[in-house]
Amino acid sequence: MRLALYGVLAVIGAVLLVALVAWMAQRRLEALAAPFIVDDAAALPTVEVALVLGAAPIGPEGGPNRYFERRLDAAAALWSAGKAKYLLVSGDRRGPAYDEPTAMRAGLVGRGVPADVIYRDFAGVRTRDSILRAEEVFGQKRLIIVSQHFHLARAIFLAREEGIEAWGLAARDVDRPYSIFTTLRRYPSALRAYYDVWFDTPARHAAKPVVIGVDPPS
Repeated sequence: MRLALYGVLAVIGAVLLVALVAWMAQRRLEALAAPFIVDDAAALPTVEVALVLGAAPIGPEGGPNRYFERRLDAAAALWSAGKAKYLLVSGDRRGPAYDEPTAMRAGLVGRGVPADVIYRDFAGVRTRDSILRAEEVFGQKRLIIVSQHFHLARAIFLAREEGIEAWGLAARDVDRPYSIFTTLRRYPSALRAYYDVWFDTPARHAAKPVVIGVDPPS
C-alpha cells in the first residue's frame, strides 16, 4: 500500500515538474522575443515578405476562428501600411475540406489584398515547418511574422535561432475562455521549440524552391 502511495506521489511530482519546466520555457521564449514584437505595424521595418502563420479557419464554437480572423486583419493592415510587398500564408492542408492557406488567401483578398501578392505554403504543418520553409523553399532571410503574441514568441525564437532576421506583428489576442486548449498548448509547444533547436529538427516536407516576386503565386 505504501509503495503504491509513493508511486502515485512520484507521478504527481513528475507531472508538476514538467508543468513547471514548460511554464519556464514559455516565459523564457517571451523574454527573448519581446524586443522584436510590436502591435503597431508602423513600428516595424519594411521587408519584402511577411509570413502569416496559419490556424484552423473554423473555431471551437463552430463559427469563424477568432485567432484566424484577427491574424488576417493584422496581415492586411501590415500590407496596406506598405511594410511588406508580399504575404506568405503558411498552414496545413489535409484535403479539400481543410485548407488553411487557401482560406487565408480568400480572407486576405476579402480585406483588399491583391491575390497576386499572396503566396501559399501548404506544408506549414507546424510553426517550425513554416519558419524553415520560408527560408529553405521561399528563400527568405528577413521576415515579419504575423500571429498572436504568445505564438510569436515561439516563432521569433525559432526564426532567429535559424539565423533569420525576424520581427513579429502581434494580432489581437482572444479571451482565454474562448479556447482553453490553445491557451494550454503553448507550454508544451515551448518545450518542443527548444527540442527542435537543440536537435535541428528538419521540416517535414521538401519542395522545389519558389522565388517570391518572380515565380507566380501558388
